[in-house]
Amino acid sequence: MPVTPGAEVKPSKRPGKSPRIADNFAPISFALVKGPADACGPGCDSWIAAEGKIDGGAAARLRKVLKLVGDRKLPIYFNSPGGNLEQALAMGNMLREKKASVRVGRTTVRECGFESQEGDVCTKLKQSGRELHGEVWTRGAMCNSACPYLILGGTVREIAPDATLAVHSPRVILNYTGGVPPPEVRAKALQAAMARSDKMVLDYITRLGADPGLLTVARSVPFEGMRILTREEIVRFALDRRDRVESPWMFEAASRGIAYKTILSREEGKGTFRTTRLQLVCFDQDRFELDVERNAAVGVAGGALSMSSGDVRLNFLSPPRRSGDRETWGVFMNAAQIRSVAAAPRAELSDALLNVARPGALTFAVGSEGLETALKKLTDSCPPSKAVVYPVNVPVPWTQVSSPQMPSPQVSPPQLSSPQASAQPDH
Repeated sequence: MPVTPGAEVKPSKRPGKSPRIADNFAPISFALVKGPADACGPGCDSWIAAEGKIDGGAAARLRKVLKLVGDRKLPIYFNSPGGNLEQALAMGNMLREKKASVRVGRTTVRECGFESQEGDVCTKLKQSGRELHGEVWTRGAMCNSACPYLILGGTVREIAPDATLAVHSPRVILNYTGGVPPPEVRAKALQAAMARSDKMVLDYITRLGADPGLLTVARSVPFEGMRILTREEIVRFALDRRDRVESPWMFEAASRGIAYKTILSREEGKGTFRTTRLQLVCFDQDRFELDVERNAAVGVAGGALSMSSGDVRLNFLSPPRRSGDRETWGVFMNAAQIRSVAAAPRAELSDALLNVARPGALTFAVGSEGLETALKKLTDSCPPSKAVVYPVNVPVPWTQVSSPQMPSPQVSPPQLSSPQASAQPDH
């Protein structure tokens, strides 16, 4: 279900008793995974996948895999709904001692075949200690409940723009011997236990040099609910202090193949982050559309958006589509143009506004990491090119396309007009 950062996610019905954390998740497993070149970043093809709920034996299993890894500097990708708080803090201490790089991502293991990645067969494979093969994804990955605390243990902490972190109050379970005491005694015992839990977390956060505000936000949300952290909070609580976070290009075989990426950035001296999403779709193997979705400029009477990369100069169709406070710009490209963009290290988006309502945002860099691989997969999923004779000097009509981040509008087939017609030099 789509969620909004900063929002509190509540159960649809109030449960009769507090639900157990992540009943549908297996205990967290740690697997050594090898992927394609640059699968986990430039020069990185191997990582530790940490998948599942944090149970009472989680710290012991992490200690075992860290000993197996030895001096290898492998990033650790967590995908966890949370769980045991004491175990999470113990793992965070291990990560700090190891000087580990921690991230949030979900790993798909190739050896699991058609078995569920969360099923018993795949979980046993991940717990086998053998090196597996797979890919890591950040979109849809989560680190909830007790999980954000262990992230603080990493000396390098990188939270992708499309991953989710969420917090809530801890649940304290009291066990009694010799019968159940009266309500006032139980209330006092619960209050004392919560105070001990808060002190344990606060001491941990303070020792790691993070912001105690993380605990304050968590304690404001009942255990049955969950609060999605905003990017501003992720930075303020030292979970990831970067002012610009850019995901690599990824391919996804949805109802139609798409390649996409997300960028979160904020200008120097400003508090809020700006979200820019890019997606690439194809009509056939020689006709593509690139969409740029971003926050709409306030008070701008008009303008234009262009992109440059090497010898490629493209003008986006104007005006953009608008939905609420978001705008989407589109441009048509042929295969040669998009291959040229993929081969360059980055592209530059340039605004030409009719006023200065968006100062300092006239140029915007977009990295090409992962684009060549995603483009190949996208092209392989496209129908063959069609030999069509296009009218001369006829502009390309606007074509709505589906988006993984927005409600999917009706897809209109491309008309008999040239996708190169809108690809004009910007100067």
